[in-house]
Amino acid sequence: MLNQLTISELSAKLASREISARDLTEACLDQIARVDGKIHAFLSHDAADALAQADAADRELSRGGCTARCLLGIPIAVKDVLAVKNQPLNCGSNILGNFVSPYDATAVERLKAAGAIVFGRLNMDEFAMGSSTENSAFGVTKNPWDITRIPGGSSGGSAAAVAADECIASLGTDTGGSIRQPAALCGVVGLKPTYGRISRYGLVAFASSLDQIGPFTRDVRDAATLLGVMSGVDPRDSTSVPEPVPDYTAALDGNINGLKLGLPKEYLIGGMDSEVKAAVDAAVQQLQILGAEIVEISLPHTDYAVATYYIVATAEASANLARFDGIRYGARVEANDPTELYAKTRGAGFGAEVKRRIMLGTYVLSSGYYDAYYLRAQKVRTLIRNDFLKAFETVDAIVTPTTPTAAFKIGEKSDDPLQMYLSDIFTISCNLAGICGVSLPCGFTKSPKLPIGLQLLGKPFGEATLLKLAHAYEQSTDWRRAKPPL
Repeated sequence: MLNQLTISELSAKLASREISARDLTEACLDQIARVDGKIHAFLSHDAADALAQADAADRELSRGGCTARCLLGIPIAVKDVLAVKNQPLNCGSNILGNFVSPYDATAVERLKAAGAIVFGRLNMDEFAMGSSTENSAFGVTKNPWDITRIPGGSSGGSAAAVAADECIASLGTDTGGSIRQPAALCGVVGLKPTYGRISRYGLVAFASSLDQIGPFTRDVRDAATLLGVMSGVDPRDSTSVPEPVPDYTAALDGNINGLKLGLPKEYLIGGMDSEVKAAVDAAVQQLQILGAEIVEISLPHTDYAVATYYIVATAEASANLARFDGIRYGARVEANDPTELYAKTRGAGFGAEVKRRIMLGTYVLSSGYYDAYYLRAQKVRTLIRNDFLKAFETVDAIVTPTTPTAAFKIGEKSDDPLQMYLSDIFTISCNLAGICGVSLPCGFTKSPKLPIGLQLLGKPFGEATLLKLAHAYEQSTDWRRAKPPL
């Protein structure tokens, strides 16, 4: 089936005219019609617009355009937190009402410039706040491997759509693991680039110092391709970094001889599922067989990461979400005066998890508590970043599990926010430190059969080395070839 192939495989077929972009897009649309009623990855999609883009791509392909535009004719879907011109933008929330984006996010703009067919809005935890995609105002997304289980979050729709072959790749965002965790739980590749590597212009902010856009793909080569397309400085985002963008695919040569991989002792925690631990241990052994040197390292401030994250992230969220007031755009609950309008609109428009985080963030920023919580958390964040930078003086990358367990049942942790927050225990530090990370499949639990993810963490702007390692491991295994029983 065309919709099960990778970008590199499809690009070759499109260039040779063995297939058309319309054929490929129709295959994705047919799959959405066939399976999305079960998993609810998509909030919406415009089939007519997608096919019109496909026809335009076919006209260009007939003129030999594929060599100039590496994504020409490839259907890519987008998390509902990124602006796509003339498409809805709701962030999984009621508060934006019927808002339609008037412009493209830079990442989307660059995908379109490379020829991608950008279509569809993918479900997510409201304003990217969650680890399960149960917090969406528009219903729960289900894991394609077992529809009684969560797909991870907050980019659950993006991961599930790729796992279910509804699109060839997708975009998500990662604030504390929201790309890597759902990628692990759905059995796909998820890449969180270094902070500043991809412009955040057009991304509705959750926590501005932590958010980063990244791809979900079927294999590492596709992730490298999308990263190369989207990366680079953007004058519209002052936090984007003017760092040269290498050819990431050129690094995928399979040779990892002599690369040093750090295994942090603090990540070998109690409570980790035994099957997850066994799969990750086997993956570490495989990397060793391929030529990597494994050394034990210490990241001593790991225990403080979750607490630090939930102070910094909620503080930034409370500030960023103040703009949703019912006055300038989005939904509005009419009232007698602006204060009442503001309160009623936000009360009706935000869901429980978003309200919880706004209140937490407002508290830690309030007079008398700023120094005790927010300022102290920023200092601990610096210690966590320094732990990684010190480790990277002796190792090329770090290897860990992506999640402590496989996907849990829908509703299992809904009444225990702390347990839900601990789902991201292995991914949060990466965002606090501003480094890059990738999750890729490394095995399955036995009964039920659920994906397990391996996480690799790299130096700031060290994506080329990270992808080299991930690709070498991936090509030596067959985990990526397994398909969910839809």
